[in-house]
Amino acid sequence: MAELPQLTAPTLADQAYAALRRAILDGGLARGQKIPERGLADLLNISPTPVREAMRRLEQDRLVERQGPRSVRIADFDDAEIADIATIETTLRALAARLAASRATEAEQARMSAALDAADVARDALLARKDISEAEMLAGVDRVWSHLREFHEVLDEACHSPMLLHMLRMADAFDSGERRRILREEVRKDRSSANSRYGHHRAIFDAIQTHDSARAEQLMLTHSHASALPRLKARRPA
Repeated sequence: MAELPQLTAPTLADQAYAALRRAILDGGLARGQKIPERGLADLLNISPTPVREAMRRLEQDRLVERQGPRSVRIADFDDAEIADIATIETTLRALAARLAASRATEAEQARMSAALDAADVARDALLARKDISEAEMLAGVDRVWSHLREFHEVLDEACHSPMLLHMLRMADAFDSGERRRILREEVRKDRSSANSRYGHHRAIFDAIQTHDSARAEQLMLTHSHASALPRLKARRPA
């Protein structure tokens, strides 16, 4: 067999893909926005060639749509498509939890536990404040959310299934910016449902730690479904 070169660092195309994917999921590139490849290359301060390679990968992820030879549109979906994607994502996340219950390493369990401990500290600090401005309250919600996001990211990694992780990335129904924005609105209007979902995380982690795959799967299914409902509702016209 012919010798192949050793790959020691991400290529510019890999870096462009990672940067653009993060910008889409974080809301930095808005859904439905039309952008020329040259404009993206200028933003990243690189040539158009690696951007074109990154675009092909993002098209496969269904995060961008080709609009012309040198132009793309950040993918947007109608309400029916979003509902379908949310159902698929919920099912895949439940499967990831099931696999994590049997495959998570001690180090991954420790990282999940640390993320939940940090979330508890941030939440307790938020609840302890009686005279708190809305800006401070939302900043506190963001801190809790970031720790819970880390918990979910580590849990997904702990499934140790590259194929499942790839499918989860493709089935991201809501970008990170949208998730955070809707949670903020939910907490501002009514904290009860968000507080109820908060407790799910410890239960899911306990099932993973005790290697109870069936319970981890069912708990994540319930949690993901409950989390998707306010986001789906927020997309519907009043």
